[in-house]
Parts: sequence; structure tokens; C-alpha cells
Amino acid sequence: MGGMEIWINPACSKCRSAITLLDAEGADYTVRRYLEDVPGEDEIRAVLDRLGLEPWDITRTQEAAAKELGLKEWTRDADARDRWIKALAAHPKLIQRPIITADDGTAVVARTDEAVRDALSR
Repeated sequence: MGGMEIWINPACSKCRSAITLLDAEGADYTVRRYLEDVPGEDEIRAVLDRLGLEPWDITRTQEAAAKELGLKEWTRDADARDRWIKALAAHPKLIQRPIITADDGTAVVARTDEAVRDALSR
């Protein structure tokens, strides 16, 4: 894969902090405004594989859309995986942010400076 990519919502302070740190470290990266350039189901699956997480692990359950969908009541098992992924693709605001794909093809949810540095060191 190669090359870092960061999925951001520009309104999110943790996303802005991550970008500031990437710039300070002189990182070469691409910005993905995932609310405008919405990832499809296959892309979400690929990112989950890189993160080593399940879809509910990267779902923002406090968002209005999560409440409307009743996500808190959804089962979290292999059978429900597609349902969660469809919800994330249909409502990208539900995707936890920022997500950084590291140069080695792995990914991290970079909500702290430590997590950003972890992605940089990979």
C-alpha cells in the first residue's frame, strides 16, 4: 500500500491535533475528508482489517444517527458485522476519527498524540 492516509472531519479537534503533529514530524500523508469522500463497505472492511478491529469498535455510539438506528441494542457478533459496516458506510459520521493508515499498511485510531506517534513509527 505505502503512504500514510488520515481520515478526518475538519470540525474535530482530535483530527486537527493529529494533523498538527504529523506536520511537526514532517510526515508525508494524504488527507481524506471521509464525510465528503465517503468510504464504501469494502473500504471500511479493509480499514477494519488493518486496524484489527470490529466495526462496533470504531462506531461513535453517541452520534444522533446511532441513536436513531438504535445501535446500542444491536448485537456485536460475526452475523451482525455486515449490518454494522452498512451503517458506517451509510452514516460516515458514525466512524471514529481520526484513522491513520501507516506506511506498513496497518492502521490506528489516532485520538491521542501517542497513537499518532505509533502510526508514524510503523
